[in-house]
Parts: sequence; structure tokens; C-alpha cells
Amino acid sequence: MNYCRWIINRQCASCLYHIQSWTNCRTCPRSFRGLSTGVRSDAEAEVKPQLRAADLAKKVRDEKVISQAGPPSQKPVSALQQRVTELRRLTQQLQHVHPNVLAKHLHRGVLYQDKNVVVINKPYGLIVRDDSATNSISSVLPVLSKMMEGMKVKSDSQLLPCLGLEKEATGALLLARSAKAVEQISNLHKHNQVIRKYFAVIVGVPVPSEGIIDIPLIEREVTGVRPHYKMCLSPLFKINESGDGLTKNRAHRQSLPAVTKYKVLDSGSGCSLVELQPLTDVKHQLRVHMALGLSCPILGDHKYSHWDKLAPQKLPERVLKKLKLEQSKSRNLPLHLHARQLTLQQTSEAEINVTCSLPKYFSQTMGLLHLTLADLKDV
Repeated sequence: MNYCRWIINRQCASCLYHIQSWTNCRTCPRSFRGLSTGVRSDAEAEVKPQLRAADLAKKVRDEKVISQAGPPSQKPVSALQQRVTELRRLTQQLQHVHPNVLAKHLHRGVLYQDKNVVVINKPYGLIVRDDSATNSISSVLPVLSKMMEGMKVKSDSQLLPCLGLEKEATGALLLARSAKAVEQISNLHKHNQVIRKYFAVIVGVPVPSEGIIDIPLIEREVTGVRPHYKMCLSPLFKINESGDGLTKNRAHRQSLPAVTKYKVLDSGSGCSLVELQPLTDVKHQLRVHMALGLSCPILGDHKYSHWDKLAPQKLPERVLKKLKLEQSKSRNLPLHLHARQLTLQQTSEAEINVTCSLPKYFSQTMGLLHLTLADLKDV
């Protein structure tokens, strides 16, 4: 607009017809002289220049690379964390799917069956007994029984849970096909003819590497911000005042005898792979004996890693580095407790021996912690 005003007022009209005087005219604005010299005005300098085709293509390529890589603050997810996320998603699906779908999933995991018993591979996160909130294994046993009989309409076959298995544990779960079979298995269990061996990854290395834990358990209330109940140790002996011997305590009436055999199979990276054999059947027996008896909690045991509170398990920096996890992500670690082997020593019939392979997350953790066994096959 300033150029037009100068021309209309004819103050610099003569300069338009004489190039030399036009470029050196002191009356014309500075921006007007820049038309011939190539010097832009201040207003023109603020205008963003248009991108060339090559620059525009480069900008599009850079934006595509950034979008594929994700935001700068997002860190790459480790393979273990991806597997844990998949496990949680699968567990939530199994807890809320239709009973027929859950029964079909359990049918694919049948390890052994005969006329009296059935052994299945229990998935992670499923409870054995009835629960009104989510699906349980016992609630779908009638459907599973029909599947095993070829979906016959008229069938007297049934499946009944015999020995329990914790919700967070995986592995061999024993089922009976009749009430009579349940009674027979109960008698075998009383005479220590039902042998169950577990594999567990624990934090720390127990000393000695093999032994028997014989400490009764009792359930107590933990007061605090979040009151709750936990199983704890109720020992019969304590160190005397002089510190050179043991004195016997009076047993608590509500305490339950609990005996666990343990054996270290391999150790490394601050963790150990142990074989556990419970000789009694007490709630959370293996977890309490490891965490409170040997001070080596099971990896992923967020309940008994702290006695006085409910909090995610705190792992050493060395273990976190091996697992490629941050401490804030440790709350997602599943319990590494697996029912590896189940043996029924029957007197009248042949012995039943079933071995259950390790779940994928369990074997993957063993690989990250460099826990191996030379004679372990089909893990």
C-alpha cells in the first residue's frame, strides 16, 4: 500500500521511468528501493519462505520415522514385560469368558486321565473353588466332564477337585471322577502316598542348599493403613536369653503343623531355582516358608515379601537389571510357583506319575536369570 501511495502522489513517479534514479532515490521508501536491489523489507523478512519439493519430502519422511518410533519419553518394552502383559490379558479373559470356552481351554490341557482320576494343566490366575465374581475351575467341571465323554447327553461321569492349587500357581491339578475316588485319594494323601513337587524361582540363595522346614503356621491380622490377614510362622522354639541354646514355647492352639522339603537346583544372578515338596497341606505354606522361614521370597510374591504391609515386591538392582525391568513395573510380575510333578503311589494299581511343562513366562525368567538344568527336558 505504501508503494501505491507514493506513486499516486507522484512524489516518485519520475523514478519509474529511469532505472538508475529509481534505485538510488532517497525519497522512495527503503522497501521500494529493494525491488531492484533484491533487499527485502522488514515486513517481507517476516514472511516464511515456501518449502521446496525436496524439503517437503524430507519433512514428511522425518515425521513418519518419529511416529513409528513413538514419543521420545516412551522406553522400549522388554520381552519379559510383553509376556507378562499377555499373561495378564489372557488371565482376565479366562476369568470372564463363557463357561464352555473355559472348559474347552482346560480340555486342551489334560495331562492324564483314567477311570478314576484326571490331571489337568491349571492356567495362571484361575481359582479352583467356586467364586461368585469370576469363573472357577470347579464351576466348569460338569462341562469339561461332558467334553471328555464325547459330549454325550446321558452321562454319569463327573469331575471333582481333590487337592487344591493356589490361584496364582500353575501346573498339575488332580481331579477325581467320583466321590469314591476322592475318598481314595484322601487316604493316600494321609499316608504320604501323594507326592507333589513344585518348581519356584526365589530371590536369594538359601543356606543350606537343601533341608526341611518344620515350622507351624498361623493366620494373624496385620494392622495398619490397610488391615488384612496373613499366614505367619508360629515356631515352637526360640533362642534363650543367654543366646547359646533354644527353649521350647507352648504351641498356639490355632497353629497348624507345616513341613516343607526344599532343594536348590541352580542359582545365579541373585536368584535360585528350587524344588519344593510340601509334606503337609496348609494355606500358603510354600510361600510363607520361603519368605519368612528362609528369607528368600518367591519371585512375584507381593503378599509375603513384606510382613507389615501390602506392597509390590521390592527386588535388588541386580535382579531388575537381569529381568530388564524397572522397580515400578515389578508389581506386574506373576508368582513363579509351578506344580511340576504329581505322583500317586497306589497299592493295588500301577503308580501314576505326571510331569507338567513350565509355562512360557517361567522358562523365560529362567533364561534371563541364567538358571538352567542339564537334565531338565521339555521345560
